[in-house]
Amino acid sequence: MHVPKTKDEVLKVAKQFTDIAEKIKPEGMRVGYHAHGGDFKKIDGETFWDIFYTNAGPDVTMQLDIGNCIGGGGDPYAVLKKFPGRSATIHLKEHGGKSDAAVGDGTVKWDEVFKLCETTGKTEWYIVEHESGNKPMESVKKCLENLEKMGK
Repeated sequence: MHVPKTKDEVLKVAKQFTDIAEKIKPEGMRVGYHAHGGDFKKIDGETFWDIFYTNAGPDVTMQLDIGNCIGGGGDPYAVLKKFPGRSATIHLKEHGGKSDAAVGDGTVKWDEVFKLCETTGKTEWYIVEHESGNKPMESVKKCLENLEKMGK
């Protein structure tokens, strides 16, 4: 996808996603957008993310990536509050701490994330995303262990 650079371009993309969401909803399917760090940069005083989700229809799923949001200068807690009921899926990625920190070993306030997801966000699926480190199976195991400690 071409990354929109202006508010008008973002509005066109939001309409395109809305139109697709309306067409596929009767088939039991969804369309959404996954967060990247650049989505939280300002365009005319607003972030791409805010412009997109303020203007996309309610059936466009918001797939917030916690680590990407924070890394891009966004506030995932505010985003989850601002767009209620839009987070059917969410990517659990750590931010802060060691460069290869597993979910639960960084600075993300996971208790707040889970509370918002399970109330305001209406989250159905948590997707663990751990992209760093050179021992992927150990990293996955640590993420799962930490999530279990958090009651997930």
